[in-house]
Amino acid sequence: MSELREMSPRPPAAVSKPSLSMRMKSSMIMGITGLISRTFLYGFNKVEVSGLQRFIELIDSREDPEKRQRGLLTVSNHVSVLDDPVVWGVLPLSYAFNPSNLRWTLGAHDICFQNKLLSAFFTHGQVLPCHRSKHSIHGGMFQPVMTQAIRLLSSPSSFPAEPTYSTTGSDSIPSPLIHPIYRRYSWVHVFPEGLVHQHPQVDLRYFKWGLARLILESDPTPDIVPMFIDGTQRCMPEDREFPRFLPRIGKKVHVSFGDVLDFDDVFGDLKARWDRLVLKESNKERKRIQGTSWRFFGFLSWGKRGGDGKNPEEGGGGKEGNATAALPGELASDELKYGREAQEIRIEVARRMREEILKLRRKAGDYAEPDPTFGFADTWAADKKIEAKKYTSRVDGSNISQD
Repeated sequence: MSELREMSPRPPAAVSKPSLSMRMKSSMIMGITGLISRTFLYGFNKVEVSGLQRFIELIDSREDPEKRQRGLLTVSNHVSVLDDPVVWGVLPLSYAFNPSNLRWTLGAHDICFQNKLLSAFFTHGQVLPCHRSKHSIHGGMFQPVMTQAIRLLSSPSSFPAEPTYSTTGSDSIPSPLIHPIYRRYSWVHVFPEGLVHQHPQVDLRYFKWGLARLILESDPTPDIVPMFIDGTQRCMPEDREFPRFLPRIGKKVHVSFGDVLDFDDVFGDLKARWDRLVLKESNKERKRIQGTSWRFFGFLSWGKRGGDGKNPEEGGGGKEGNATAALPGELASDELKYGREAQEIRIEVARRMREEILKLRRKAGDYAEPDPTFGFADTWAADKKIEAKKYTSRVDGSNISQD
């Protein structure tokens, strides 16, 4: 990947920062939202936070985008529609007015981007439009928004800075990547359960496998911080009655921030396995392309059978037969998307990440032991048949919203 970075021209300085107008709008929207969130949490509820000082120190170390060394990925359970942005009210208020050092997250396209006003609000609030596969043909872990998230976490010199991207083939969404220095190694937060899951013991559903793409494909690998949230479901229970639009007050809210994970310890073997698979598939694709060229244009390329004069079918021309590295968020073959080994790796990455959050849950309170079957996608198959966006789970009786 380093060779690719050297060949890729750095974006011009003129687009290294958003316009002053855009920065002011983002600062205003995120700042006021942060003020409301903090006022709601500390003015009307009882708040307990663990690990906050460590997390603030981490955020402080990332204040200057040009000095960041890697992206930041925070991952948490999802118990209420209030989770984002309200939980970020635990940060000191001054942080809310500095968008360049605040999180990007994924928001439901059919909710957050259903009209121009909402689209503008959430775009300036650093939310990326995500289609949910249960309700949209454009959903899934390979939708364009995943490429945007992966590249926000990656080196800005390793991909082209395009001004817009499309989530459906017909829409046009402003890309944060057009400002590569300002967005350098950004912070991305995700809720990999993919929905609001209000279980009475705050047990966790399985984590959707798109999470593994952020962990495995970002270059370099990001710092990963697990989080555990409890209490916002009591502020905004899905079975609440009139007035539904008003959150309840006087509740206990707990937020736990874990340490930055030791990537090699938690995911190192899976990352190595993934990299081997990527290399294997990239070389297969290179050989396929070179083989096609050799068959059709061999008479024009006699004596140019690879970088070292070998027949391209033999894999010559690069260190260890390396193919040209794909850009972050791009996969060289369908095998890397849908192949059995690729799926096995993603499932295990998601399972291990879920376990890290369950560790925080164990430390946070006296909860019942988690149901081990909840960590498997097959366990929740019965709920896939329910078309409603809000329903009671057939699996565990929990209240579900927005899957």
